[in-house]
Amino acid sequence: MNLLLDTHIAIWALNDDPALSDKARELILDPGNTIYYSAVSVWEEALSY
Repeated sequence: MNLLLDTHIAIWALNDDPALSDKARELILDPGNTIYYSAVSVWEEALSY
């Protein structure tokens, strides 16, 4: 399955945030899935520093 993560979900996944649902965490950690995120997400994350 292909997963496109928005900025919040990518940050939550990287920080192991409890706001991320168990199902979302399971899908993100599944090695059979391909994770994508937008270049805009990288830009948004850069703005927060």
